[in-house]
Amino acid sequence: MARMHSRRKGKSGSKKPIKKSKPTWIRYKAKEIELLASKLAKENKTPSQIGIVLRDVYGIPDIKLIAGRTLTEILKEKGLLKELPQDVIDLMKHSVALKKHMGANKKDMTAKHGLMLNESKIKRLIKYYKRTGRIAVEWKYDQSKLKMYTE
Repeated sequence: MARMHSRRKGKSGSKKPIKKSKPTWIRYKAKEIELLASKLAKENKTPSQIGIVLRDVYGIPDIKLIAGRTLTEILKEKGLLKELPQDVIDLMKHSVALKKHMGANKKDMTAKHGLMLNESKIKRLIKYYKRTGRIAVEWKYDQSKLKMYTE
C-alpha cells in the first residue's frame, strides 16, 4: 500500500518485538514505572519523550508489558495528559513554521502545497480524536489561534 501524500511504498521502520510476555531481566515493577512516568510528565516531557527516556535510561522496552496499561492511560489517570495529543501539536508547529516561511517566500508553491497537505492531516486527526473521545466534541480547530497551542 502506498503512502498517503507520496507514491512511495515505504516498508522500513522500527517494529515491536513479537514476544508478548514480560522480560525476565527487568527489575522495575508496574508502580515504579508509573511513578517514573508521572515524574517525567511533571517535567513537561511529551509521552514520546517519556518512552524514549524509559527505554534508554531505565532499560524498559515496553511499558504496556510491565504496567499492563499504555503510557497515555497512565498519564490520563494521573491527570497529566495535555488537552491535545502530541501528534496534533507537532503538526500545528509545522504549520506555523510553514506559514512563517510562506510570509517570506510568497512564490514557493511547493511549500504552499505542503501546507495544504499538513492542514488536511490536522483536520483528519482532529476528526478522529473527536470521534474517539480524546478531544472534546465542541473543540474547534482555528488556524488563526495556532501559535497559542504551539508555544
